[in-house]
Amino acid sequence: MTDILASYSLGAIRAFETAARLKSFTRAADELGVTQAAVSWQVKSLEQRLGQPLFVRRVREVDLTPAGERLARAATESMALLRAALSDLVESDEGVLAVTTLQSLATHWLAPRLGGFQLAHPGLAVRLETSHAMRDLSRGEADLGLRSGAGPWPGLTSHFLMPFVQAPLCSPDFLASAGGFERPADLLKATRIGNAREWAIWFEAAGVSPPDAVAAPRLEADAQSLEVASAMAGQGLALGSPIFFAPDIAAGRLVQPFDIAPSYGGGYWLVYPEERRRVRKITAFRDWILDAVATDPAIVRYPARLAP
Repeated sequence: MTDILASYSLGAIRAFETAARLKSFTRAADELGVTQAAVSWQVKSLEQRLGQPLFVRRVREVDLTPAGERLARAATESMALLRAALSDLVESDEGVLAVTTLQSLATHWLAPRLGGFQLAHPGLAVRLETSHAMRDLSRGEADLGLRSGAGPWPGLTSHFLMPFVQAPLCSPDFLASAGGFERPADLLKATRIGNAREWAIWFEAAGVSPPDAVAAPRLEADAQSLEVASAMAGQGLALGSPIFFAPDIAAGRLVQPFDIAPSYGGGYWLVYPEERRRVRKITAFRDWILDAVATDPAIVRYPARLAP
């Protein structure tokens, strides 16, 4: 039997997959580095070979027909597998693991532990990127990611790492100057740092109903690490993760007045493309980080929240 794929141009299928994913011949042309007319011609030739339309042409974009949707799902999956296979065969890529993550997670939990991973895998260099932007792992913008949220993410294999919990933290000097805190309600009168809504969640978990007129936090930053740094400098109480800042608490640089750390929903996850789940450098990092999570005493303190 003749192979049906031999009857179709790979270039036409690639042009179709790109246009289907971007819903535009023009954007597909930009991504492929060809003209819009070339993309249109390739798609038209594929439609003629199939004897049915794949797109509904509109003024500024295109929509898939039912037949186009069916083919697009298979084409996107196949192209992703092909890209992954080619990437994994490139020798220069084999020795580098690109990880995208969040700043607070990278600074306070991941970076201090990465030395252990690199000692276990001396032939593998780690390229760490911290960004709030969500990289497209399916297109090779990074090998894997550490993300926050509730999941799942379509097309990605995900592993839950740790919960998103927060507790009030302050410096020993600040605690002394305040005369200590006997009850959670005492924090209503203290200088606080951070988001008012997040503080309201903590007070509710502590069984405190804030009065209508309660002072708002004096400082709010776009990163947990900045807020806790202000608290460490004696400027007030900040909400921070007792997991991230466990070393500072243990060393006495920070104090956690109350062992009340409610979950703020979701948590932190390891994610990577499903089609790359067997790539050796990804499985090596996966096994290492899951073991690190399972043996971290600060994470183990919250066993009831170790599931999404």
